[in-house]
Amino acid sequence: MNKKLNSAMNVPIAPLKELNLSARFLFDEVMEDPQTQQDVLSIIFGREIPLVKYGTTEKEFRLTPLARSIRMDLFSIDENEIVYNTEMQDKKKSDLAKRSRYYQALMDTSLLAPGVLDYNSLNQTYLIVIMTFDLFGFQKYRYTFVPTCREVEGCELEDGAIRIFLNTKGKNDAEVPKELVDFLHYVENTTDAMATRTDSERIRRIHERVRRVRSSEEVGVRYLRALEEKNEEREEGREEGREEGREEGREEGREEINQLVARLIADGRTEDLLKSTQDKEYQEKLLVEYNIRKQAE
Repeated sequence: MNKKLNSAMNVPIAPLKELNLSARFLFDEVMEDPQTQQDVLSIIFGREIPLVKYGTTEKEFRLTPLARSIRMDLFSIDENEIVYNTEMQDKKKSDLAKRSRYYQALMDTSLLAPGVLDYNSLNQTYLIVIMTFDLFGFQKYRYTFVPTCREVEGCELEDGAIRIFLNTKGKNDAEVPKELVDFLHYVENTTDAMATRTDSERIRRIHERVRRVRSSEEVGVRYLRALEEKNEEREEGREEGREEGREEGREEGREEINQLVARLIADGRTEDLLKSTQDKEYQEKLLVEYNIRKQAE
């Protein structure tokens, strides 16, 4: 790892070879491989998922030039034209549930061709979020959501949109396939030991892909570049924040002066007004006198 870059960013940086699959960069790189995409989906659904269209990672969606764009991690289609969007989320965010709703809306918009009036032509979709935390707090490895009717038990909307949240911190091992449990543990602890401990050929294939990615010089360069870009974005954000703070301070100062001028004119203190424009200390004194600004301690 580039020590200079590490020092410049002032944050701990994991070397590429130590990244877990939960790291978005490694996940995206590993999932560029079609076989890996198929293996991951097959593990999640407990059956072979024969993909016919392999997604590229970090696919960007935007409804209009003015709308907010998002980047989806993985977008794939199987032989039955079922669409899968797989996301990796290693940081707990309070808006994740509603963000999944937004992702779903963008997926649907991209699937319906212009001019098509029959909404039955919309593909069945699965939005899959792999999380390193339990968003819902019920200690489940898998949470599957479909629209249902509150008034009629067992009545589903059947709109073809299904959202699945996978949790690496689950505790209900007896309720889900062992291969899925092993995979979710592997996501969070992507080591040779974890790969050899499992009986899953799919997980072992995924690990071979991970090993190739980690040892690739080309990927290593992309990783450093991604870190540099993130650092630049962070610095730009700090600078924007500082500038906003300075502008707010200037605006607040202008408002205080405007108040002082109005008060002095109202009181007929034109000489004090003139003096305050030439003497900063006297201006400060007047601001305190009129309780426009608190006296410095």
